[in-house]
Amino acid sequence: MKVYKYLLLFILTGGILVSCSKDDVDDSPVTGEEPKDNLELEIKDFIWKGMNFIYLYKDNVEVLQDDYFTTQAELNSYLEDWNNPEDLFYDGLVYKYGDVDEFSFMVDDYEALENSFSGIRTTTGMNIGAGPVCETCNNWFIAVRYVVPGSPADAKEIKRGMVFTEVDGTKFTSSNINQLLSNETLNLTYGEIQENGVVSTNETVTLTKVTLTENPILVAKTIDLDGINVGYLMYNRFTHDFDKELNDAFGQFKADGVTELVLDLRYNPGGRVTSAVDLASMITGQFKGEVLIRQQWNSDWQAAYESQNPEALLDKFDDMIFDGDESDPGHEDHTPMPINSLNLDKVYIIATASSASASELVINGLASHIDVIHVGTKTVGKVQASVTLYDGDVPYWTKENVNPDHKYAIQPLIYTSTNKDGEAYPDGLIPDIEQQEYVSTYGVLGDPSEPLLALALNDIQSNTRLQQAFEKKGILSELPYDGNSNDPVYQRMYVDDLPLLKDKKPGVNFGKE
Repeated sequence: MKVYKYLLLFILTGGILVSCSKDDVDDSPVTGEEPKDNLELEIKDFIWKGMNFIYLYKDNVEVLQDDYFTTQAELNSYLEDWNNPEDLFYDGLVYKYGDVDEFSFMVDDYEALENSFSGIRTTTGMNIGAGPVCETCNNWFIAVRYVVPGSPADAKEIKRGMVFTEVDGTKFTSSNINQLLSNETLNLTYGEIQENGVVSTNETVTLTKVTLTENPILVAKTIDLDGINVGYLMYNRFTHDFDKELNDAFGQFKADGVTELVLDLRYNPGGRVTSAVDLASMITGQFKGEVLIRQQWNSDWQAAYESQNPEALLDKFDDMIFDGDESDPGHEDHTPMPINSLNLDKVYIIATASSASASELVINGLASHIDVIHVGTKTVGKVQASVTLYDGDVPYWTKENVNPDHKYAIQPLIYTSTNKDGEAYPDGLIPDIEQQEYVSTYGVLGDPSEPLLALALNDIQSNTRLQQAFEKKGILSELPYDGNSNDPVYQRMYVDDLPLLKDKKPGVNFGKE
């Protein structure tokens, strides 16, 4: 059973299922007619038909085959055997052999999911990692990796590298950390890093969560490295709503005459594919129209795209910002925006065990075209993309005419990806320059003496002071718990819209019409 199974539903609370007074559908062919007897069955029917429609691993799940059920009554009988929609999805339909799919998920509140895609979340503003206070200890601590500007944590002057050991007097452990951090108000006890680990202090701070929108661009600055203009960008999520701000940052790099770039993705869990393509195009600029990423779908969809729309299988470098949908919040002006490109033939990318999906796509995609120097540690290894399916208009299960009686949505994997040369990274990307972070020597993000940045800058130009920064001995290395893991889109790479086909859908026309 997947670790995300009920965590997502705990985070994204939804409505109670209620019965509906609709006509029963008993033995009709499975041609798309919805079951009309109760809402829970309608939801299960939507989930099965959505997965049958497009799931990447459909070929491997017997019950999702087009000819597995011959009547709606047969399908209904199968669906009714499951206690709830969650059990159906995670235990009945998601491909589990060899832990192939750990990333498809469902929610019972698609509005909360959409907010998360836009960077809107309820938070104290602390991005954290967590782990045991010492090698042989059961108690844990949390470490602040960065603080969102304008957040409650920022107002209380919480800084990167601060640590906490308790909430309301209860010590963190591996088993209670999610529960303790789920509280709306956190009365936190500061910890102190000592030679043998972390100990509690008598000092506390109280933080109350608020709903805020996080700008994924935490730091964008130009560093003068003995006459070399080095751009540094700390980018924490591929959020389409901030593509303009990302492009503006590269416009400033161009104006500053940047000739070297350090892209910091160390805590970036992924996000929207189009934003990743645009970022790769901002770094380069000389490869417009060339292939960045190749997609591989399930057999039905792959064959359909190859015969009807083969270009849809390729993500290419571009020179204009993807302007998205007119309904995108916060984007009044959808005039096409030229991309500010640096035309670099080398880039330094800081990435760690917290870097996934779209972050890895940028690294792997660029590696077929320019010299990519990966600084940090091995990444997650997430090569698949997903899409949101609603119980709405078909054939593409869009939000148009969505079922008003529930807010369930599914986020199935739909394709896997490689770079131009067919290379992927299912086990994670291996760094060229390996270096772990240590909580005791975190440093200030964007400061040339911050250890991982210093390592990249030293590779650009050898410098004794920089060497001392990353060679300094530290304690408490990469932590096993990533605070981003409580986000519904953690380690997800997603697309907003499916490429169109001449026919409504590939394969047998089975499911909702």
